[in-house]
Amino acid sequence: MTALLATNLGAIPLLGRGKVRDLYAVDGSLLLVATDRISAFDHVLATGIPGKGKILTQISLFWFDLLKDLTPNHLITADVAEYPDQLRPYADQLEGRSMLVTRAQMFPVECVARGYLAGSASKEYRQSGAVGGISLPAGLLDGSRLPEPIFTPATKSQDGAHDENISFSATESMLGAEDAAELRRLTLALYARAQQFAESRGLILADTKFEFGRIGKGILLADEVLTPDSSRFWEAETWSPTALVRQAVRSGLSGVNPLEQASPCARAARGCG
Repeated sequence: MTALLATNLGAIPLLGRGKVRDLYAVDGSLLLVATDRISAFDHVLATGIPGKGKILTQISLFWFDLLKDLTPNHLITADVAEYPDQLRPYADQLEGRSMLVTRAQMFPVECVARGYLAGSASKEYRQSGAVGGISLPAGLLDGSRLPEPIFTPATKSQDGAHDENISFSATESMLGAEDAAELRRLTLALYARAQQFAESRGLILADTKFEFGRIGKGILLADEVLTPDSSRFWEAETWSPTALVRQAVRSGLSGVNPLEQASPCARAARGCG
């Protein structure tokens, strides 16, 4: 199987290529295509993972369906047979890895929910005892469960190279108090539902990132949802802060043997113990 690193849809207007997804304009809608590109530390790597985009897309579709009673989402269809006629010649590039979605005005914040201390939040906590301006109890360790889930929004830096955590008051200044409060409510409600489901499957959802857009007066859940690219899932049995995420890739790029930080299950699967 060959990795699909970039799509080519001929005369279909290409709006941009992200770290993983290619974005096209299709009439009044958008076409999101998840390629097999992989990124780490905000850089796209030269090689991809065959089939990765299809897996990410199917995961998002599953969660869109599970969460649809909490908030509407931007999905129109992921069935290539239902796409406009001009997309049919490119079915081999689109099947299983694309979504036709409603065009929305995206909010300029990434809505992060955290139920456990991990990643940049762990570093921020060690420095200040708080995360996103929210004070936390003393003595927490990397991977500790928080007293209750918290909302820690982030925004892109001015050069677009990386995310920057911002306070809720800064979010209110950007969006207005009403929209900021609604995004916080939706984010925590979606996280609670997803975490409950994950626990029923022997997993911990440590944290995740949602993105929302506006259509008229309504708010839509958009982009990807609860994939390994946007979330930290750990095995509940091992409670390992490095399991089931891209940490193996990040560690490899940092000169650290990723198997040394993998869960016992991952090491066993690779014949390492």
